[in-house]
Amino acid sequence: MRDAVIVEAVRSPVGKGKSSGTLAGVHPVELLAHSLRALVDRSGIDPALVEDVIGGCVDQVGEQAMNTTRYAWLSAGFPESVPATTIDRQCGSSQQAVHFAAQAVLSGAADLVVACGVESMSRVPMWSNVGEGNDPFGPGIAARYPDGLVPQGISAELIAAKWGLGRAELDDFALHSHRKAASAASAGVFAKEVAPLNGVTGDESIRPETSAQALSGLRPAYYSAEMAERFPEIGWHVTAGNSSPLNDGSAALLVTTSENAARLGLRPRARLHSFAVVGDDPIYMLTGVIPATEKVLARAGLGIEDIDLFEVNEAFASVVLAWQRETGAREDRVNVNGGAIALGHPLGASGARIMTTLVHALEQRDARYGLQLMCEAGGMANATILERL
Repeated sequence: MRDAVIVEAVRSPVGKGKSSGTLAGVHPVELLAHSLRALVDRSGIDPALVEDVIGGCVDQVGEQAMNTTRYAWLSAGFPESVPATTIDRQCGSSQQAVHFAAQAVLSGAADLVVACGVESMSRVPMWSNVGEGNDPFGPGIAARYPDGLVPQGISAELIAAKWGLGRAELDDFALHSHRKAASAASAGVFAKEVAPLNGVTGDESIRPETSAQALSGLRPAYYSAEMAERFPEIGWHVTAGNSSPLNDGSAALLVTTSENAARLGLRPRARLHSFAVVGDDPIYMLTGVIPATEKVLARAGLGIEDIDLFEVNEAFASVVLAWQRETGAREDRVNVNGGAIALGHPLGASGARIMTTLVHALEQRDARYGLQLMCEAGGMANATILERL
């Protein structure tokens, strides 16, 4: 019976997604090529044995157009005979890349697959692929949702209102994300998973100096008179401080079977135990992590208490807090080394970045099961359960 295991996982540092960010000068193809080189170097594999490279990227336009994953593989100096493709499931793109890689391995369609992701939000700003004046939804969506879809920030506000999450609670969550990330970084927790790039060894968005007072002074990021009239229940608590920032980064994982790993002299580090993807309300948009948790646990035959570590993408503090209330997950098991609010959220790279962090965290804490969840635009979510080997 075939399985799917991760034998190596590596990522770049996560840079600030602004012109002042250290990685802003790195072309996205080179940014992903960096993680691919590090993956091959650390695993010691012959890259010609890789049968496919599946990469996630959200804004596939400009410097991230034309199948970025393929050109990153070639830029890394690897064989032309290895194919590659680039996929988009919004923020979950590279987590979905891991799912596709695992499914290829489990089915017998391939024995060795790279899953990866990249996003340079400095060089290709968010929504660049839409373009001014363009409608990415079409008349059918306008008819089905006559009041219109909303930005993710409004969805985060709606979640805060529905679950009764106040400003202080959101800010406190953000503060603890930074504190956990700063503590982990200073203790060298991320050292094994990060491949330094251009002299950058750590994640640039961590703010050890932030405080409750500083966070409380930030203005609501998404207020508009139009949305206030449409959604009078919103309390306007979502700020730049309790949301994820804009970032640059890449990550890559090597997926194979236990049998093939033994043949190649590779050590399986985690088994891709179970995975799921769900659709949910596109207005609330980011709540898919709740039904995704239920679905993947049922598929795995596990309960919430069986999971030792949770990695829930901190797109917004309200998303993780609402998820915790609905699932009852223990707070001390969630994002133990901080999350995207502190570490950053380079869209198409985040799924692979978080999974890389989860693989290492399971090993560092001698834990067995980890559950990764990503909320996604359009009302979707990916869920993956890893079992440390």
